[in-house]
Amino acid sequence: MAAEPVWSVDPRTGKPREQVAVEATADEIDGAVRAAAATREALADRTARAALLRTAADLLDEAAPQVIEAADAETALGPVRLTGELARTTAQLRAFADVVDEGSFLDVRIDLPDPTTTPPRPDLRRWKIPLGVVAVYAASNFPLAFSVPGGDTASALAAGCPVVIKAHPDHPATSELCASLLRRAASKAGLPEDVVVLVHGFDAGVELVRHPLVAAAGFTGSVRGGRALFDAAAARPVPIPFHGELGSLNPVVITGAAAEERAAEIGAGLAASVTMGQGQFCTKPGFVLAPAGEAGDRFVSALTDAVSQTEPGVMLDHRMRGAFLTGTTERAELTGVAAPVTPGAGGEHTVNAGILTVDAGDVLAGGHDALLEECFGPVTVVSRYTTREEITAVLALLPGNLTATLQMADEDPEAASLLAELTPLAGRVLVNGWPTGVAVAAAQHHGGPYPATTSTSTSVGATAIERWLRPVTYQSTPQHLLPPELRDGNPLDVPRR
Repeated sequence: MAAEPVWSVDPRTGKPREQVAVEATADEIDGAVRAAAATREALADRTARAALLRTAADLLDEAAPQVIEAADAETALGPVRLTGELARTTAQLRAFADVVDEGSFLDVRIDLPDPTTTPPRPDLRRWKIPLGVVAVYAASNFPLAFSVPGGDTASALAAGCPVVIKAHPDHPATSELCASLLRRAASKAGLPEDVVVLVHGFDAGVELVRHPLVAAAGFTGSVRGGRALFDAAAARPVPIPFHGELGSLNPVVITGAAAEERAAEIGAGLAASVTMGQGQFCTKPGFVLAPAGEAGDRFVSALTDAVSQTEPGVMLDHRMRGAFLTGTTERAELTGVAAPVTPGAGGEHTVNAGILTVDAGDVLAGGHDALLEECFGPVTVVSRYTTREEITAVLALLPGNLTATLQMADEDPEAASLLAELTPLAGRVLVNGWPTGVAVAAAQHHGGPYPATTSTSTSVGATAIERWLRPVTYQSTPQHLLPPELRDGNPLDVPRR
């Protein structure tokens, strides 16, 4: 059987641009994983790992015009957005190099022997070691920061894990270019190029998660696709960790006092967040609880004005455009749902942003489950509540989320109780802000209860490295047999407890 071609497609026209690769066969996946696994010993050198990450960032910066041009041609995200995304990507690579140099991710803990305790305590020395080959599944909506050179790859390499990356079909040429830069960076850092291997194809993704030498996986994508891979990871003879980011509604609660105080400001801010990147952010606020009454009306009016002024835009591919049109049509036809701005087709290849509204009482009456599920694209649902109890009842219906946002007023009497109700729903809780924008920082958490993610870990920030490590304790082990990080005197000067 002939290998299936992999085409780069222009989302602005739906037409193929060029064939950039072929889909990997099962034998080729086996070869890719084994080649990556063979680099584990070389990747154990922390100095070389840090050099790899910094060199990769430098090479991406040097190739910025080519990278941005390739990504824009395949995603239609535009040079301005992609320039910012590339800067985020290279900053993230350098940040993980700093994490590697600093060494606290090793979590070294030493308990010296004490025969007087009950039971007696032997010499115990604990640290964390890399799991092995990590399968990375690239995201559609971030062709750089959550794809080939993105956070999963950066954090896995920082942990000492080689990566085999399954390219997203929406940007295969960008993936090939970025993978070549990462492999070149490895060579310049004195490491084998196969610390990073790129493969293409739907079947390749399934073969990859099942391969016995793959020790963990990172995924960003749909609930359906992520859950299928998660189940495959769990069904293996030896199950592996699957860190998947699947879907998120990102609810917002606007208090009555906040609406009274700044309805127009909140409406404009929400519109900007919902339409950013054509609503294709995993943190897009897709469900909003707003008060009924005059202040809530002013908020909806401001939101309507701002969304109405949004130009039609191109989505990442025509399949997603079709799903958006179908999803918004189905939601708009539900009982009690109105459309102050009708979402839909803006042209043959574009979509219009929109707003749907519904009374909270209708949501609570049932039959509106679709409104409580993510609709990928530039649309949000505004549910109007009349009582504090309705807020609580609607929040109780929501699934897990990446984010939850509270818009409150100064000295708002409802703030503390609402914040307490939102906290169990999400991994990041915002006050008087908007969730589209995920800073790369030590305290960041990009994850949340299922279906937002399949684990309690983060995919953004310094602690993302923890996904690819496991603890090991050495007991009563002679000094010369211990890793240098665990020996007396701390010869490598790593943080230790």
